[in-house]
Formats: sequence, structure tokens, C-alpha cells
Amino acid sequence: MATVSFDKATRIYPGQEKPAVDALDIEIEDGEFLVLVGPSGCGKSTSLRMLAGLEDVNAGAIRIGERDVTHLPPKDRDIAMVFQNYALYPHMTVADNMGFALKIAGVPKAEIRQKVEEAAKILDLTEYLDRKPKALSGGQRQRVAMGRAIVREPQVFLMDEPLSNLDAKLRVSTRTQIASLQRRLGITTVYVTHDQVEAMTMGDRVAVLKDGLLQQIDTPRNMYDRPANLFVAGFIGSPAMNLVEVPIADGGVKFGNSVVPVDRDALSATTDKTVTVGVRPEHFDVATDSDQGLAITVNVVEELGADAYVYGTAKVGGDDAKDLVVRVNGRDVPEKGSTLNVVPRSGETHVFSTSTGERLSD
Repeated sequence: MATVSFDKATRIYPGQEKPAVDALDIEIEDGEFLVLVGPSGCGKSTSLRMLAGLEDVNAGAIRIGERDVTHLPPKDRDIAMVFQNYALYPHMTVADNMGFALKIAGVPKAEIRQKVEEAAKILDLTEYLDRKPKALSGGQRQRVAMGRAIVREPQVFLMDEPLSNLDAKLRVSTRTQIASLQRRLGITTVYVTHDQVEAMTMGDRVAVLKDGLLQQIDTPRNMYDRPANLFVAGFIGSPAMNLVEVPIADGGVKFGNSVVPVDRDALSATTDKTVTVGVRPEHFDVATDSDQGLAITVNVVEELGADAYVYGTAKVGGDDAKDLVVRVNGRDVPEKGSTLNVVPRSGETHVFSTSTGERLSD
């Protein structure tokens, strides 16, 4: 087991001026499960491949434990990688696939068999050891790829979107298995995904990237409660946080027919005439008085049983209609086409600078 350090690590692809990863600075603790998340092209897979030794590092350094591995070949880094497409040998049995790296390393057959059987037991693959990959489901193949990584007993696991080929239900169960397995083994893990729900449910900490730049690194709870900027606020959370530009008023901000109190220090920290206020769908209260708050025209209602999400439009702080999402009680759902008056819950608003996008509120 080991710590992992990205020390201002930069990757610039040949022929490009803009870095794919720009001065990435992350310290990963021994045994930690860190998730790199962001939209396509943000640099998360490139960061993982730099750590694996599959991409050159043009500036900065990467360390695993006390060793500087920046220019070491992959085989000398003591890492094991799990890919999106499983990368299993079709002509080999499950047992041979799982033990192949050990065989190449010259480990005795009896020891290989013992390690493969132990990993198969952990992953519930014992009865499939003599089968070929084509006789397995997608979820089973991914577990074989995990097993191949486990038997090597590396210092660091690297996982590049390992669940994206699985169907929705299997993804949920497999991500639970991976997270519990990692905690049991205690091996430092760096996991890449574009799915923010996956990131929030699996990681000890989450690092959000955009255009090669690290936007924020924090625990899932802190990132949800205190996003550092507009990008993180809009990216983390499902459905996404409502972000609306509103004028500053005496005592707060003008939200429809109401003035919503917000942090005074936040408003004094900007010279803009407006701020961007973020409100999560669950932090709106339905107003009892039709003259209060913000009038939302209901367009679509998603009923999920205990809760329902109302997707509607409203005029907030200007003449343009803004799309908003509000969570309501699943037993008290408004009709499509009706009007719903809502007020942001006090103390649950997030204030961002309209010009820079940075967080202003505590």
C-alpha cells in the first residue's frame, strides 16, 4: 500500500498548445479511494494514464509512496489497472486470465492457484474458474478483470470507467461491491468516471476536473454542501442544482416576489449588480400564499414514489423564463400546466459571483 502524489503534473499532447492536464496537484492518502470525475475531455483519464505510465508527463512529477515514478515504465510502478472493456484473453479460462500476470512474472503454479482461488472467493467467481470469458455475463467479466488486479497485490489500483459497459441495475450492485471490496483490501485506489452519482457514492474523496484543471477536491458531503464554484455546483447533484442570476436587494436577493435573505458578507464581496444563487431541488418550500415567492409553471412531473420532481419554468429577476427543478412530496403532486409558488429555504442557498463563478457564501 502507498500514498500517491500528483505534483503539478502536466500533460500536453504533441501538436497541442493547451494542456490536457494542467499542473494537477493531488495528495492521495494510503488506502484512500479517490474518484476523478468530470465531463468528457476534462483530463480525468489522461491523469490516470499518467499515473499508470501510459502517458508522458511533460512537467511536474508523480510519486507512489516515496518513489518518483514520473519516468518509470508501467511494469515498474507496482500498479494494477482495470479497464472499461475488461481486456480479457478470450482463449483462456477465468483462472488463467486472473493468474496470467503472475505466470509471466515466474510465480510457482501452486502459489498462482492459491491466489486465484482466494480472489475468486472474494469476488464470488469460484464456480466460473474453468469457464471462458464468452460464457460469462458483463458483470462477471468485470469481476474477472478485478480479480486479475487483486491477485497481483499491487500498491495502487487504477480503474478507468469500469462500470460503463454494464446495464443500470448491474452498475448499482457492482459499484457497491467495488467500494466494499476496496475497503476490505485497503489498497489505495484511483477511480475515473463521468458519472457524478457513482463518484458521490463510492469515493472517500472526489476530485472534479474541467478542461484539465482541478476545480475542487473534497469529501462527497462537503462537495455537495459547499461547491467551490458554479461548475461544481451544476455538476455535482442529481437533479442538478438550480442556478439563477438575481438582482441584489436590501437584506438579500430578489427572488420573484420575495426578498430572500443571504449571507451579507457574500454580497459585500462582489461589485456586481447581480449574483448567481444556487438552490438544490430539495431546498425549495412550497408557499402557502400564491403572492409569495416564485411562481413556477409546471411542465413535467417525475413521480418516484416517496418524492416527485417538478420541472417547470419561472421568471426570476428578469424577463427571461428560467428552467427550474423542485422536489415535492410524492403524495401531493401538482398538475401539469398548473402554477406552483416556491420559496428557497432559509440558510440553504449558495451564492456565487456572476462574473467569476467563484463561491461567495460561507
